[in-house]
Amino acid sequence: MKKIVLAALTALTLLSACNTVSGFGKDVSKAGDKLEQSADRHSH
Repeated sequence: MKKIVLAALTALTLLSACNTVSGFGKDVSKAGDKLEQSADRHSH
């Protein structure tokens, strides 16, 4: 029984971590896009 509970908690933790990493990746991507746009505006 303990192994099943531990496996379920581990799975939930991994799934929530994936969503967190995905969200962080989107934030970094948006920041990179803004930086690129700013660089383009200032280089011309």
